[in-house]
Amino acid sequence: MTTARLSRAIVAAVLTGLVAATSACGSDDGNSGAASSASASASAGSPAGAAGSTSAAAPAAPFGPGCAGLPADGPGSLAAMATVPVGTAVSQDPLTTALTEAVLAANLVDVLNTRQDITVLAPVDTAFQAIEPGALSALLGDTPRLTTVLTHHVINGRLAPDQLVGEHTTLNGDTVTIAGSSTDLTVAADQTLAGAGPATVVCGDVPTANATVYLIDQVLAPPAAG
Repeated sequence: MTTARLSRAIVAAVLTGLVAATSACGSDDGNSGAASSASASASAGSPAGAAGSTSAAAPAAPFGPGCAGLPADGPGSLAAMATVPVGTAVSQDPLTTALTEAVLAANLVDVLNTRQDITVLAPVDTAFQAIEPGALSALLGDTPRLTTVLTHHVINGRLAPDQLVGEHTTLNGDTVTIAGSSTDLTVAADQTLAGAGPATVVCGDVPTANATVYLIDQVLAPPAAG
């Protein structure tokens, strides 16, 4: 082989090697970019990302110190009350035995059980105990007035805590005004039968089959029943 031909062969070999090396680097860069893109996509759709989204949209749970007084399971528990209509749920709740007697006296069990999508402000036993005994006996013995008082505690629609603040029309056809925030809800003292202090929620956002219940520590007074 002549010197000129040998030189050309060497140059060709070197160029071939350079082209191969350059192609390999380009291929690696392409793969790296694709891998990075795939990694980013996988990260966006990863369980961690989904968990963040789920957490932001997590449903509210019952709240308030009185919830601890409910049974952990069986009748009267949160799980059991969620499966039965509100009149039945109240009768099973150990915190609302006086309300159960009042609902029975006013013959309102079927009304509460058959009405769909309502919110019930349910006075607990201490709410009835706050009423002067003579006044409570008179109320329980006056069925029309008792019916007026009890239906004043029922609002149309299943209201979440943040929807409860404001003025609402009751099943009695009058209004109740609820103040505060979604986890600190109150009804002014002048809207209660005892009148000694505002009504507060002791266990709120409790679901039943046909209603959302807020257990409160005062019996509310309709405008004409105070």
